[in-house]
This record gives sequence, structure tokens and C-alpha cells, in this order.
Amino acid sequence: MPQSLEAVLAEVRDLLLDPALTRAVAAGRRRGVTPSVQRAELRPVELKTGRKLQIVTNDGSRPYTRNVSGGEAAAAVDALLAEPFGNWHVETATSTVQVRVTKKGDAQVHRSGASTAAAAPAQHDRAKQWLLDPGDPLFTVIGGNAAKRRQVDAFLRALAATLPEELPSPLRVVDLGCGNAYLTFAAYRYLADRVADVRVVGVDVREDQRVRNTAVAEELGCADAVRFVAGTIEDARVDEAPDLVLALHACDTATDQALARAVRWNARWVLAAPCCHHDIAAQLKGRAAPAPYAEVTRNAILRERFADVLTDSLRSSLLRLNGYKVDVVEFVDSQHTPRNLLLRARRTGAAPTDDQRSEYETLTAQWGVTPALEKLLA
Repeated sequence: MPQSLEAVLAEVRDLLLDPALTRAVAAGRRRGVTPSVQRAELRPVELKTGRKLQIVTNDGSRPYTRNVSGGEAAAAVDALLAEPFGNWHVETATSTVQVRVTKKGDAQVHRSGASTAAAAPAQHDRAKQWLLDPGDPLFTVIGGNAAKRRQVDAFLRALAATLPEELPSPLRVVDLGCGNAYLTFAAYRYLADRVADVRVVGVDVREDQRVRNTAVAEELGCADAVRFVAGTIEDARVDEAPDLVLALHACDTATDQALARAVRWNARWVLAAPCCHHDIAAQLKGRAAPAPYAEVTRNAILRERFADVLTDSLRSSLLRLNGYKVDVVEFVDSQHTPRNLLLRARRTGAAPTDDQRSEYETLTAQWGVTPALEKLLA
């Protein structure tokens, strides 16, 4: 039975501002009028600064996200309720309310108990399954198939395991060799929920990538916090030394260049996913292996795989010699990519021990190799 639209929207307002809200969506249009945005989605989020109401609106060309509370949240909700949306869908921990505005301007309302998904606390459900909500506007812009979502989630879980609970603000992040930057943006979206002020710089040698990534930042509404520069990993200008350095699938010695720059910056945390270990493999080729390991390098495929392991072992050792605690973990499942190792380093400032120096020197001397990272740090 149709009801007064004014009375129903007053009920919706109370639900949107209720702490029990889990999710709400406004979409569609009323007869003869069009809202200023095509869609609005609201949900509660837990930030370092406290519980906020996240509002994501989309005008058809780009999404816009804001996190509000108190009077600002009430004003934002009132503004959305004043828009001529044709439909509202509101879920709370105890109920679901669906509103459709008729051609005559009345409201048809359907009320039910909470769905299983709505009944669970939003933050608990999100933390259990995804560190970045699959409905995040990022995936609308970059494309969000299941494989990409899994890779983003695996990366964010590695990032979360690396960083402490308390983070500095501003938090400065540099992604060296960022490519199309979808993990750069994922890091920003995740960290922006934990820190009030996050500043991200993506570096890539290609100017067209800088232009493309800058346009994506503008589309996501974060161009003031995420910027891109074109240049080499070694020489690109970064105005502030970062707290966190990312180097994800930088090819061959580009990973070494990124690690060297992170060490020179005294970055607090480093995440590097190496790719294409040609440098050490080339040094092993044609060189007699130390006894009794000739069989390890006799065949090309085994030599290449061993070079991968040796390269990343020596990188880890050099980071420890330069005051970092290092873990080597699986980045994403090997079924998705064979390049699935991640070096996670946290700066402790600890001086290297004699045993650590001896271990590194013995290993490089035994195999007759000089890692690119050693040369860069010399």
C-alpha cells in the first residue's frame, strides 16, 4: 500500500544514521526528474580516527568517496535524501527496508528481517574476506575480475602483516616501477582507512603511464594525495623520503635499484616482489659450480631456478647487513604466477653481526658472483 514519501524518507534517514546500519544504496530516478548522481552507496567504516559513514557517489563518469561523522554525516544524508532517487535499499543489523517511489510520488515500502550478510558486523565480514571491499570504486575504474581481486587482497595482506598498528601521519609511500599502478591505488585505498594523511608517489619510466595513472587518480578523486612522475627508479625526483617503499615485479636489476634507493632513504618498510633474475643467472653461466653442486647448474632450467633463489637470498642478506629485518614469503599463490616471492623488510637499524658478514662473503665467493645490489650499495 502506498505511503507518504516524506514519512518514509524520515524513517530512512533514521536508519542511515543508526549505528546498526550495514549498507544502503540509492539509485534510479523519479518520473520527470533526475538526481545529480546516478548512484550513492553508504556503509559504516572503522578508521583510525573512529567510526565514520562512508559515502560513495557516482555521477556516471567517476566515483567520489568521503568519510563523515556527526553533523557532517547528518548533512550529507539530508542532501542525498533530497535527491530525486527512485529507489532506496537500506540494510541494518536487524532489518532491511526497500523503498520505491511511484509515478504519483508516493512510496511503496517492503520491510523484512536482516539478511544473513546484513546481520553480520560490516567490519568483521570485510576483515574476514577482503581487506579492500570488492565493491570499492577502484575496481570499477581498473576492472575487477576475480584474479585481480585475489592479487590485490594478497598484496594488502602482506602489507598489513608488514606494518605496525600505529603508523605515522603523514605516511609517505613511493612505488618504484609502478606500471599501471593498480596495486599503488589499492595500497592508497587501504592505507587511507588507517591513516588520516597518506601521500603516495608512483614512479615509472614511461610518460604515457604517468599520464594514464594521473587520469585514474583524478577519476578516483585522490589526485591530491596520489601523484605520478616519469623517470628511472634511480633518478626519478621524489621530494620527500618515503616511510614505505614498494617495488612490485620490477624486472631484473630494477628490483636491486629499488632496494638500493630504499636503503639510501632509510625507509622504514620495504615490500619488493622480484621478477626476471637475469643478472646472477648470467654470472653463473659458463662458470664451474663449487663442489659438489655441479649438477645444480649443469642444466639451463635448473641453473635459472637456482639463480632465482640465490639472487633473492643475497638480496635478503644485503638488506640485513644494512639494518633491516627481512622475511621472504609467498606473494600470491603459485597457480596465478610463478613470480610469487615477496621480500618484506622492516628497518631496525641493528648493526650487522660478524656471522652475517661472513655468511654473505662466503656465499658470494663460493659461487663467484657479485650481486647488482652490492654494487649499488657500495
